[in-house]
Amino acid sequence: MRKVVLVTGGSRGIGAATCILAAQKGWDVAVNYTSNAKAADDVVQQVKAAGGRAMAVQADVAHEDQVLAMFQKVRAELGPLQGLVNNAGVVDVSARLDEMSMARWRRMFDINVLGSMLCAREAILQMSTKHGGQGGSIVNLSSAAARLGSPGQYLDYAAAKGAIDSFTLGLAKEIAGEGIRVNAIRPGLIDTEIHASGGLPNRVKDLEHLVPAKRGGSAMEVAQAIVWLLSDEASYTTMSLIDVSGGR
Repeated sequence: MRKVVLVTGGSRGIGAATCILAAQKGWDVAVNYTSNAKAADDVVQQVKAAGGRAMAVQADVAHEDQVLAMFQKVRAELGPLQGLVNNAGVVDVSARLDEMSMARWRRMFDINVLGSMLCAREAILQMSTKHGGQGGSIVNLSSAAARLGSPGQYLDYAAAKGAIDSFTLGLAKEIAGEGIRVNAIRPGLIDTEIHASGGLPNRVKDLEHLVPAKRGGSAMEVAQAIVWLLSDEASYTTMSLIDVSGGR
């Protein structure tokens, strides 16, 4: 029997690669998106082509009412969750801390941190044996920025991802006895659209000389690690922060 996974931010980049690979590995997939319905539908078609059931579901993870509605829709159409990938996230334009606004920080933490916590809460209510669930796996998307700090560029993003690391460690311990594993992936320089959204479309190429592996990574290389953590092959892995960063 195929399991059900919800991937937030599943319409592009690492999220899209995760949806497609998960389908190939036997999962049915809910593809969350914020605004680009066409991109989400394209991923849904690829999931179906790989043999899985799929649905696109719109929600901004920074808004509780939208998240609650999303979880209800997914359960009604695909069934209770066994997997959650907290992938939805944003960056902003490169700046120093003394150039940043409170509005920027609120957006950064509302989406990257509070959105992940909110989705995890709702997933636990479906997965936890305490609530009658069958267990499952939560994979949070952190970043190598949590270790590196991103000075002069994305300090607020790095701080948000540091919060994700702490959240992952604590939640993993909190629900380990309820059949749910919680881990995080910390990607390094990965060639996705997120860099362009922060005004630095060539960031991977510009910085790949700093990577011991001497190249940027691909979305699928990150997805491989995410889908492994979702799987029963990682059945004794929880509270882990796994770097997918080419050694950086």
